[in-house]
Amino acid sequence: MIDKRVKDVAEALDGIKDGSVVLVGGFGVVGQPQELLEGLIVQGARDLTIVSNNAGFGSPMLPKLFATGHVVKLICSFPRPTPPIFEELYKAGKIQLEIVPQGTIAERIRAAACGIPAFYTPTAVGTKLAQGKETREFDGRIFLMERALHADVALIQAWRADRWGNLTYRGTGRNFNPVMAMAADLTVVQTRHIVELGELEPEIIVTPGIFVDRVVQIDSPDPPPA
Repeated sequence: MIDKRVKDVAEALDGIKDGSVVLVGGFGVVGQPQELLEGLIVQGARDLTIVSNNAGFGSPMLPKLFATGHVVKLICSFPRPTPPIFEELYKAGKIQLEIVPQGTIAERIRAAACGIPAFYTPTAVGTKLAQGKETREFDGRIFLMERALHADVALIQAWRADRWGNLTYRGTGRNFNPVMAMAADLTVVQTRHIVELGELEPEIIVTPGIFVDRVVQIDSPDPPPA
């Protein structure tokens, strides 16, 4: 019997290794798996590369993960200085940063999910973000080659799940979560609700269970609709 449910966050994060590349779903705090991030601090894996939309704006737990020294590199689109911990660590040379335009980071993750090793985009051509990257001309226009962004682990927040790992999302909580769920060796999901098999209509399932490895139910308060 397929049953991807686990009893708690500790079991959900068991086995994550030092040096892992970790995709963190969410756009700011919306759709971000706060309890899994808190559990990752407790779990103790270090030298992590975190892939996130930003450097922790609005997030209670991502800045704490930086502050505790678990992260050596952040790949994100918006490393804004609120909260200030990331900027402080970066200026002190204690954490690396790779800035990737938002559409490009989404496509790099999607490419990894689809088995596409690289693609060409006009985004960032002629800027500092293009330094050291291959370019090619198509139809008289220069394009930049970007490589797929595959991860060891994806930490995802869903709204509803069943024991097979089929997922639905709520409002804007969907954001990066579905594409990240497909691009990692291990996909761990925290969900507000676990329903019986068959309760999720096939048409509303966004992430099929084939992409999910572990599901943990988190009894956090229901947020307002976004």
